[in-house]
Amino acid sequence: MDNLPDELLLDILGRIKRTTDRSSVSLTCKRFHKLANGLRTSIRVGCGLHPASDALTALCNRFCNLEKVEIIYSGWMSKLGKQLDDHGLLILSSHCPSLKDLVLSYCTFITDAGLSYLASCSKLASLKLNFAPRITGCGILSLVVGCKGLIVLHLIRCLNVSSMEWLEYLGNHEILEDLCIKNCRVIGEGDLIKLGSTWRKLKRLQFEVDANYRYMKLYDRLAVDRWQKQWIPCENMLELSLVNCVISPGRGLACVIGKCKNLEKIHLDMCVGVRDCDIVCLAQKSSNLRSISLRVPSDFSLPLLQNNPLRLTDESLKAVAQNCSLLDTVRLSFSDGEFPSFSSFTLNGILMLIQMCPIRELALDHVYSFNDVGMQALCSAQYLQILELVRCQEITDEGLQLAGQIPQLCILRLRKCLGVTDDGLKPLVGSYKLELLVVEDCPQISERGVQGAAKSVSFKQDLSWMY
Repeated sequence: MDNLPDELLLDILGRIKRTTDRSSVSLTCKRFHKLANGLRTSIRVGCGLHPASDALTALCNRFCNLEKVEIIYSGWMSKLGKQLDDHGLLILSSHCPSLKDLVLSYCTFITDAGLSYLASCSKLASLKLNFAPRITGCGILSLVVGCKGLIVLHLIRCLNVSSMEWLEYLGNHEILEDLCIKNCRVIGEGDLIKLGSTWRKLKRLQFEVDANYRYMKLYDRLAVDRWQKQWIPCENMLELSLVNCVISPGRGLACVIGKCKNLEKIHLDMCVGVRDCDIVCLAQKSSNLRSISLRVPSDFSLPLLQNNPLRLTDESLKAVAQNCSLLDTVRLSFSDGEFPSFSSFTLNGILMLIQMCPIRELALDHVYSFNDVGMQALCSAQYLQILELVRCQEITDEGLQLAGQIPQLCILRLRKCLGVTDDGLKPLVGSYKLELLVVEDCPQISERGVQGAAKSVSFKQDLSWMY
């Protein structure tokens, strides 16, 4: 082995895929140790990084070819030592010339100065910031100007990012493919228009408004009106997730929903203002749609719309069923509350999806219209493999007993369902048809009742939600 050239040894070590195995080999001798360190391209560190700057310097010197770095301070307390600060980002930028992917989570000591150091990382393609309260729009701007190849940007709970020049710059640069903005209180729906021509490059957009600020935020009407006049090219959008958004009819995000002709996955969670015509337009344009998730506000949770109620009905489900022949994942949910909606999706609408689409995964939460008749219909669902029922209180033992007759069902999850008991699971006991059965917080099902009902069983019981 001593006579083998480094290039050949690197090729041999590179064929060892598991990190633990490669680490074991690196302990054989100093030469192997040095070569194995050079093959390490990613690290994930957290509160144990202490003292932060010295420890990070040592890691960067040891692993000289790092491409992905994750620094996560979840659960950090002051007694664990000083967090990574701006000087740490200077170390990263100077010691990791190959850095492409950086995740900073709960790094509360980092400021705009630290991001300006990262601007020198010419290969940086992905940056994800989770809870960086000292970062502002100026820091984001300096980074996106310096990192010309940035294609992934995630900002989660960056509460002080207010200036939107960075959005305008990204809009002109036309390279961003994945944008995630969650609970950044100052950034609103109208600000997304600043992405301009970059819309045509976006493949994934996740936008979530802080629920506590949804009704309090003052929306820029002029900015929203511009959406109606400007063409928004979304041909390459594959995944769209909107949470707690106010969607104005014919404007703003409503325009985006109807123009994503290659969309494969959509998630709309508590989005006030979504209408049937929006979903119908989406279904007619997005024939490649494979996954749809809708969490609908109940009739009593729409204070902005009491005089002009807007709700989704079976017309939406009918359009999806008729136009989206590839759809295999459906999640329907109503918001928490004492008064679930009875005037939205009916059993007939849900059954249209099951009958006309190759549904592989179905999840229903708080859908009171789904009952034992619906379970009977699932017995003819040839592709259904995963079924999740949460707070579906109209399902009884009679309906649950039909689960064993669903041809391809292998995973069943029951949560907070009041109408089912151990008797509903008896046909499954000993059959081992299911690969996995999960029962959580169903008051009439006991731990004994789930034993033997699947190859793998998970049971939890916490009934505090009922009181």
